[in-house]
Amino acid sequence: MPLVKEGGSMTYQVPVLTPTNYPVWAVKVKLIMDAHGIWEMVEPKAGETSDQKRSKHALAFLFQVIPEDMVLQMASYTEPKKVWDGLKTRYLGVDRVRMARLATLKRELECLRMKEGETVDDFVTKLCGLASKARSLGYELEEGDLIKRLLDSMSKSFLQIVASIEHCFELDLMLFDEAVGRLKAYEEPIRGTEKVEDTQGGLFLASEEKSHVFKHCGNGRSNRGDFGRDRRRGRGSERSRDGNERVRDKKSR
Repeated sequence: MPLVKEGGSMTYQVPVLTPTNYPVWAVKVKLIMDAHGIWEMVEPKAGETSDQKRSKHALAFLFQVIPEDMVLQMASYTEPKKVWDGLKTRYLGVDRVRMARLATLKRELECLRMKEGETVDDFVTKLCGLASKARSLGYELEEGDLIKRLLDSMSKSFLQIVASIEHCFELDLMLFDEAVGRLKAYEEPIRGTEKVEDTQGGLFLASEEKSHVFKHCGNGRSNRGDFGRDRRRGRGSERSRDGNERVRDKKSR
């Protein structure tokens, strides 16, 4: 990676052009050449005359930041503007591919939704992955836009905390990590509640099954079906049993 010093105090690192980095490469090269006062040799300002020395400086700089296999192809160009325009024409197709990929990523970002049961960490990883890919293609998501995309994509379980965040905080001033932290703090009790509900649901189901078993046995011919009726008779059956005993006592006499 070529190093360019400015005034002996600052060093600029310029990436060499590759088949995939032209958009970012072009932005960086333009800024560095402008900082060195030689960008005007590529895009002259109105009324400005060409400076031979600065033109050669700009030409040499461009040949330093293109791949070696392109040096001979561009060797016939003696003006920095022709080199720049030639590179732009060559990578125009690549730029169209980049725009198509970027459009696809934007659609994925718009359609991305958190699934029920998915953790905040897992969803944030997906969201940041798409944002990183978009950034590599020249599309930078602002912090506020990323936060809004995050909140708009949360599942129904998080509607309460999302409404609270949107109502109590300035999203444009909030950091993305802060929003993630608040969602994760809310996630812990939600997960705990879901576990409790699952446990209680399991106990309730077991109770229903047990009741169903007893009901099924009561409908059969088993003597256990008389269990309820015996309890309803209560003390009356005991008196009857006592009366029988007294009769037996009289006979024995």
